[in-house]
Amino acid sequence: MEWQQLEYFQTVARMEHMTRAAHALSISQSALSRSISRMEEELGVPLFDRQGRSIILNRYGQLFVKRVHRMIKELEEGQAELQSLIDGEAGEVTLGFLHTLGSNVIPDLIVNFREICPNIRFQLNQNNTLSLQEQLIQGSVDMCLLSYPNEHVHLMEWRELKSEELYVFVPLHHRLANRSSIDLSEIAGEPMISFKNGFGLRNLIDYYCMAAGFTPKIAFEGEEVPTIEALVAAGLGVAILPGVKGINNHQIVRLKVTSPQCRRVIGIAWMKERYMSPPTKRFLEFVIHYFKR
Repeated sequence: MEWQQLEYFQTVARMEHMTRAAHALSISQSALSRSISRMEEELGVPLFDRQGRSIILNRYGQLFVKRVHRMIKELEEGQAELQSLIDGEAGEVTLGFLHTLGSNVIPDLIVNFREICPNIRFQLNQNNTLSLQEQLIQGSVDMCLLSYPNEHVHLMEWRELKSEELYVFVPLHHRLANRSSIDLSEIAGEPMISFKNGFGLRNLIDYYCMAAGFTPKIAFEGEEVPTIEALVAAGLGVAILPGVKGINNHQIVRLKVTSPQCRRVIGIAWMKERYMSPPTKRFLEFVIHYFKR
């Protein structure tokens, strides 16, 4: 059964007159009659009682027309919903990002973007690098801000946005707390508070520790910067973190790492061969321009 047949049936059911319905649909009466007849043959029941030039829905037609109304309404609502999502002035962007970007980068981006596009809505998804890559491939996010995507990079476009320094954070009364900078090797053997496996930052931290000549002694693993910060402040270990907003410098001390140079690169990724809606394109262009400034 074709969708056009359902629309024809709905019109005939509403007007209960074949000639007027054909005129409203801009088709010949014979073509309309054949369409209704084929539908009745496919369903196996008549839908109308014929009375001269008029036709009246019978009880089968009355049951079926309710379903047709629902189907057509669902289609119309679906079309309207899609149009609202891709509306360049009032659509929706689904954005994935790293946990460590949630305290300052993402809020700053959205606040500044809304100054020029106040009606575009956001669906936000916070996760680790590996999960963000999977969500991007599956299509549950339009784009994501993350470290370089080592997995499936051939499927994605990735644009570097910024490079940020990583610091060692120690408790206020730690033996190194009176220093302004250290060599990373000076925390070898210290219990470390780090991110869980699968987080891009965890891989980077492990790499820098190995470059400094030691394997990190992981005491606790977390997913959020505030959690790691609180564990450091409680004296349960040290941590390597970016200098994000919100870290309580009254309870922990930030130390610059002189060697090796500890930095991470943040970029934005999107799928190469996937349709990108107008609001998503606008936000992508805005983000790239924002970081250029």
